Order: sequence, then C-alpha cells, then structure tokens
Amino acid sequence: MPLSGLAETAPAKINLTLRVVARRDDGYHTLESLVAFADVTDRLTLEPSDATTLSVGGEFAAASGPAADNLVMKAAAALRTAVSGLRTGHFALEKSIPVAAGLGGGSADAAAALRLLAASNGLALTDPRLLAAARQTGADVPVCLDPVAKIMRGIGEELSPPLKLPKLDAVLVNPGVAVATKDVFAGFDARYVGTKPIGDVPCGREPFIAWLGGMRNDLTEAACRKAPAIRDVLAALSSAPGSRLARMSGSGATCFALFDEAEEASDAAAQLRAAHPSWWVRTTVLG
Repeated sequence: MPLSGLAETAPAKINLTLRVVARRDDGYHTLESLVAFADVTDRLTLEPSDATTLSVGGEFAAASGPAADNLVMKAAAALRTAVSGLRTGHFALEKSIPVAAGLGGGSADAAAALRLLAASNGLALTDPRLLAAARQTGADVPVCLDPVAKIMRGIGEELSPPLKLPKLDAVLVNPGVAVATKDVFAGFDARYVGTKPIGDVPCGREPFIAWLGGMRNDLTEAACRKAPAIRDVLAALSSAPGSRLARMSGSGATCFALFDEAEEASDAAAQLRAAHPSWWVRTTVLG
C-alpha cells in the first residue's frame, strides 16, 4: 500500500444475545441485542484520489457482489452528501469475514470506510454527520462505527455506552451457507420471542457466562428452518469439550461457542475442522 494510504480493520460483530421486541408498522422489527466484536476482521484501505472506487480481494471476495452495491460505497456516498467537499478515493477491501453470515461484515466494512473518510478529512469520530451517514447506510453500521461491546436497541439506532466485558475465548463456525437477514425475519414466528430484557450486564466472567446462558437469540428457530445446517453447527459446538455455551449470531448462519481457555478453544476448532472440512472455523477472543 502506498505510504499516503490509510488503513482500518473491520472486526466481525457478534450478537451475544438477540431479542425481537416488536414488529413496526413499516415492517421492520425493533430489537435488543448485546453486541461484542471479534478479532476476526476484514481490512480496508483508502488511497486518496479524485474518484470514489472500490476493489475487493480476499477469501470471500467472490461472494461480496458488485462493488457498486457494496456498503462501503453506500457509506461514502452518504457522507459525501452530508459533508461538502468531502475527499474520498480508492478503497481496497480484503474480505476475510463470510458474507451473509450473521457477523455484520458488510456493516463493519462500511463503518471502517467512515472512519477512514473521517481521518482523511479531519472529521472527529463524534461528528454527528458521521453517525447520520452510518444510520443511513444500514441498521448495524452505527454499532460498528466504534467497535466495542454495547447494547443496541430499536433498529440499531439506540446504543448504550461502551461495556467492559470479560475476556471470552471463542470458536466461530459457519457451515458455508449464506442466510439473508430479510428471509429470516420473514420466517420469524412470534411464538419464539424472548420475554427477558437485557437489564444489568454482570462484569465478572462466571456471573457473566451464567447470565448469558439465561438469554437467547430469538431468530434461531427461523434461521434453522431456512438453513438446517445451523442445527448441526450448534450441536457440534455444544458437544465440543470445554464448551460453556453455544449460540447463533445475528440472523445466522454463523454460531459461536465460549470456552474458559484459549487452548480449549483451539483444540475444539481443530476437531471441528477435521470432522467438517467444508465448514469455516476460526478461534477468536470476544470483547
């Protein structure tokens, strides 16, 4: 990358909990979710130039679709409308997070683009125009703008102050199935709505894991009907030696399991790769 370029990582978003609160008149659902971020990331660079362009490489480049439809370009367009004379350039995206996987990869990329544009144009990350562009780009983009653990509510526009979670060694697994969020919500059955709001989040590791076990992801059943392989992933993660909790992230199909030690997570990941070579499996630390 040329020395004049800027770079940002775009960490995967993990929904540790996801509660469907209500269906709005416009068809969207209001949610409540405790969100953490993984050290599994995409990488985005910006090289200033006269035109706004995007190239995509990496493991999941082919699944990312046309560059013109990418949320990076949408975010840049939204900020350009809000900020007169905004300097943009060429974005290069290295795509390592699976697409349509419940990990918010596209939203994380868009948020990284906004951070890069802010740095390139001397904008503070607290500039309200930046948050407005994030909201305009997508429901998950605001929480990804400052990728630290938070509670998100509404359709993503209501964010809590940052939360300090205990270190969580984890394994992420995607069975290689893309699941469209809109399809999962279309198949959502209100009988599976959780009734427990988040409330206070414990700080200590053991109290936190015990509390988390009492929460849920309300979209799991709908996602499993769309992609039955999710049930296989959850079963495999639940039965892995040392697994404390297994759950789906977002609208699927990626699921995670928590472990007490990094070595346990690494051993479980190795066993899962051996048993299911077509699955995408990564160890990570959530926080």
